[in-house]
Amino acid sequence: MDAKTGDISGCPFHGDSGTRGLFGRRNRDWWPDQLDLEILTEGGRAADPMGDDFDYCEAFNALDYKALKQDLTDLMTDSQEWWPADYGHYGPFFIRMAWHAAGTYRTGDGRGGGGSGQQRFAPLNSWPDNGNLDKARRLLWPIKQKYGKHISWADLFILTGNVAIESMGGPVFGFGGGRKDVFDPETVYWGTEEKWVDTGAETRIQPDEGMALENPLAAIQMGLIYVNPEGPGGNPHDAEGMARDMRETFSRMAMNDEETVALTAGGHAFGKAHGAKPADTFGSAPEGETLHRMGFGWLTDPDEIGKGHITTSGIEGAWTPNPTQWGGDYFRLLFKYDYELVQSPAGANQWQPVNPDPEDMAPDARDPSKKVPTMMTTADMALKRDPEYRKISERFRDDQAALDDAFARAWFKLCHRDMGPKVRYLGPEVPEEDLIWQDPVPAGTQVSDSDVSSFKSKVLDSGLSIAELVKAAWASASTYRNSDHRGGANGAHIRFDEIRNWKVNDPEELGKVLNKLDEIRGGISMADAIVIAGSAAVEKAAKDAGFDISVPVTTGRGDAKAEDFDAESWEPLEPFADGFRNYLKTKASVKTEDMLVDRAHLLGLSIPEMTVLVGGLRAMGAVTRHTTHGHKMGVLTETPGKLDNSFFTNLLSMGVIWDAVDESGDEEFVGTCRKTGKELWRATRTDLVFGSNSRLRAVAEVYAENGNEEKFVRDFVKAWAKVMDADRFDLTYAKYHK
Repeated sequence: MDAKTGDISGCPFHGDSGTRGLFGRRNRDWWPDQLDLEILTEGGRAADPMGDDFDYCEAFNALDYKALKQDLTDLMTDSQEWWPADYGHYGPFFIRMAWHAAGTYRTGDGRGGGGSGQQRFAPLNSWPDNGNLDKARRLLWPIKQKYGKHISWADLFILTGNVAIESMGGPVFGFGGGRKDVFDPETVYWGTEEKWVDTGAETRIQPDEGMALENPLAAIQMGLIYVNPEGPGGNPHDAEGMARDMRETFSRMAMNDEETVALTAGGHAFGKAHGAKPADTFGSAPEGETLHRMGFGWLTDPDEIGKGHITTSGIEGAWTPNPTQWGGDYFRLLFKYDYELVQSPAGANQWQPVNPDPEDMAPDARDPSKKVPTMMTTADMALKRDPEYRKISERFRDDQAALDDAFARAWFKLCHRDMGPKVRYLGPEVPEEDLIWQDPVPAGTQVSDSDVSSFKSKVLDSGLSIAELVKAAWASASTYRNSDHRGGANGAHIRFDEIRNWKVNDPEELGKVLNKLDEIRGGISMADAIVIAGSAAVEKAAKDAGFDISVPVTTGRGDAKAEDFDAESWEPLEPFADGFRNYLKTKASVKTEDMLVDRAHLLGLSIPEMTVLVGGLRAMGAVTRHTTHGHKMGVLTETPGKLDNSFFTNLLSMGVIWDAVDESGDEEFVGTCRKTGKELWRATRTDLVFGSNSRLRAVAEVYAENGNEEKFVRDFVKAWAKVMDADRFDLTYAKYHK
């Protein structure tokens, strides 16, 4: 938020306008010499060598899970000469690898996380905060090679972290597999900064300047997973700012104060930080290194690799005297000693206990006969300095069982938050307990074809309009995000006031529709009733346009219980803009058509699917009333309610001249008759872009052509059904749970 220009904190894309504002810097911006492979993906050619027929879930179910875990356990203490393990145990290293794979998740748009193995690719493989994790992944390569298609890198990262915790006596809540690898870097907005994080750089929160952390970002600086461990902008004395940054970033990764404390303490119960040499003595990150380094980066002297001269964060030392053993030492030391500010060999700010007892000193990572002082980062000190964090920390210090349980649950949430419904979890270690952050939905009941047909008749006789029914179904189903698989029609969460009252949903109208459907649905779940009713309206709209077509409907959705609905966690799903319904909360610095594309991406739509859905929704009058533009904006037809291609024929008509409504902005446009000057239509940027952008126009022209009227209707129905069923993992995953 910029206090000088107004509150646009709900907008998921701040920053500069245009492409840089939506995506930030691309990989080629950071590494201009990077080999460009995009030409080989033109024409829809896929980068995935496994092919469309590969079923990873089936392959995972055939995995020798017990053998894999044993191999991982053996690896923990199989120290390699080329990269020896600290204290002879790789466990802490692999915990960090798993944490940083999962820890990029953010609630703002559901992107990030460990769900697709993105840590292998730029920019994540070269983030400063991921320093030397390239070595962790190489240590895993022989195991990945051995088990092949049966374990993805994405699953392997997380499972290895679990095994690491178990191997050091730590508590684990469970593990769910099923994360399928991708073979392309995902396009994610990580920020607009022109350089990676460095000590002293400004953070994304500047209270004195009225600046808050913009959505959907969660990290405090470019290239960090969470916060700068030395303090805000590297300032170790800003205790209030350190706690503020931690609370803000962790909350945007779906963690409350207790989970934040448990994760920080639990993660730092293991291993050490590395700051043996100044940062300017080591080489480039993997993506920018020379060819013969074979993907390795952050090397000091390549001839000395593995000899202990390791610098990662710049901070040096272990947190506890037992770095490869789970226990209560972290909190015991934090509260036992006063701490003084010191600098690591790399020059980083860190805190050291004053006059520690010999038994509270840590072994040297390479020479166990030596003892060295433990340390705490400024982030660790926040657990003692901040009043709320301190209360939780003292409770955990005095109750080891409480810490065990809290850490195990928080770690499980960290590693699984982006996986969506629990039905997507595979393997023998999936916990039985349903957790509220998994958005549990009771199993529904299949509805017979005759009951579906009967209910459709009741819907069409209910007095509800086509636009009202279509909008209600879209409002329910389009909450889905394929980034973290949250939202969707299953559960009928749209019933709850916190979602029904989103402005984009036209709450009064939606409430009327839901009340009527509840009145006539009989034994059909509300979740199914909303989708069936919308599909009945689409069929009626197609019939009124002259096409007799059936909209496929799958049933069996359940209705979420109020006690299983975490309203706060659903807040980020409220759209700032929804170009499909021509909704814009308020003008933002990013173009509305960019936000339409982003929303289509979260729905898993292609360019043709996005295009045909916009055209069909406009033709049926399914636009919101609650917008800066007003009702009927973009409905370019004299007969709204018919599912026809009139949106495209009128938008592309050479008899219409488009111009901005006034000189004050470029969000609303008027279309006038070229001959008479009479006003014909009103539209927004998300309407006109289908005539302005050459690629979108090429698709729009297909749907506007004579002879393609039926194709338009059939393509719309197919895309509509895709959105309605986007979250039906209860059906698609049923075969994996037999």
